[in-house]
Amino acid sequence: MAKRDPRVIVLVLDSVGAGELPDAGAYGDEGSNTLGNTSQAVGGLHMPNLERMGLGNITDIDGVSPIDTPSASWGKNAEASAGKDTTTGHWEMMGLQLTAPFPTYPNGFPPEVMSEFTRLTGLGWLGNYPASGTVIIQDLGDEHVESGKPIIYTSADSVFQIAAHEDVISIERLYEICAIAREMLVGQHAVGRVIARPFIGPNAEGIYTRTHRRRDFAVEPFEPTVLDRLAQAGIKSYGIGKIGEIFAWRGICESPHSENNMHGFDNLLGRVKDNTDNGFVFANLVDFDMIWGHRNDFEGYARGLEEVDARMPELLDAMVDGDLLMITADHGCDPTTDSTDHTREYTPLVAYMKGVDTGVGLGIRSTFSDIGETVLDFYGLAGECGRGSSFLPEVRDAG
Repeated sequence: MAKRDPRVIVLVLDSVGAGELPDAGAYGDEGSNTLGNTSQAVGGLHMPNLERMGLGNITDIDGVSPIDTPSASWGKNAEASAGKDTTTGHWEMMGLQLTAPFPTYPNGFPPEVMSEFTRLTGLGWLGNYPASGTVIIQDLGDEHVESGKPIIYTSADSVFQIAAHEDVISIERLYEICAIAREMLVGQHAVGRVIARPFIGPNAEGIYTRTHRRRDFAVEPFEPTVLDRLAQAGIKSYGIGKIGEIFAWRGICESPHSENNMHGFDNLLGRVKDNTDNGFVFANLVDFDMIWGHRNDFEGYARGLEEVDARMPELLDAMVDGDLLMITADHGCDPTTDSTDHTREYTPLVAYMKGVDTGVGLGIRSTFSDIGETVLDFYGLAGECGRGSSFLPEVRDAG
């Protein structure tokens, strides 16, 4: 098969923040540094591949040193939008910035919302308060199994989460209920995401366990994104993991589900190796956030970082000369803090163009949208977004 033209790959390490933003105090996140604090908590990280690419030049990371001549360009991104959630972060990367955060519900959803949910689904509900997903299914799992009522909960993020045992409410029915909730939650209650949270159990120890068949139902972007502009130009965008769901499938031609980080990485490699076209590849590895960050499991978080680092040579080998890889995150979720919520942080930026032997410092980018503008610039659509500044020339000419 003929060698394809170069493409852009954006790899989002979900929640891998790089230090508190200047306004972190307004969000209760002073002192947060997902990468730095995690590395300290475990006595240092072993990430030689990303170290060579300049990760240690971005923030202080125990075990990952800054180097004089990294193989990639490096910097960090400031979030211009209000908020610190998945949808906001990914949307801003693709040029859609929010001036006000999505609504949150620290006291649970109001009676009118829950009454309408009951009317539309005919099921009633349990819960309706902010909670850890792994905790609430232990607290209410038995009652859910007996009653058949779905468990509703939220968090500090703008989410309406629906948990159900797979043997009580089938996966298909759970997705249908979430779709009903998504259509219901509009206007002042337009939460960023409705999330299906299936679980199984209990096991011999009486523990219920969430399964990998989660699904996100995001609010649809209310302005054109970089993905829309690429599609209009005839350039395909390939998602990996929950990317398709985050953008309500606007501008995304596929987005295979990831059972875990390594499965997602396998899917990423498969797409990068495919020579059908040079379409944009947009991948999310969610375990950092979902499995470790929200559970304050800094040891698991550290292992996950090292696992991704160990597979970086496979990704670099799969790329062709001229391919541009950008590694970043959508927000923080510092697993060493008392809170289990997202944290308002800078996100790391590592940008590598295969065939360019060295990198340059990209500084602090004023918005995540610089990533999307760089994507457009790469595909000959510079200026089509207008929400950020491309750093393609610096990366391309670094060598």
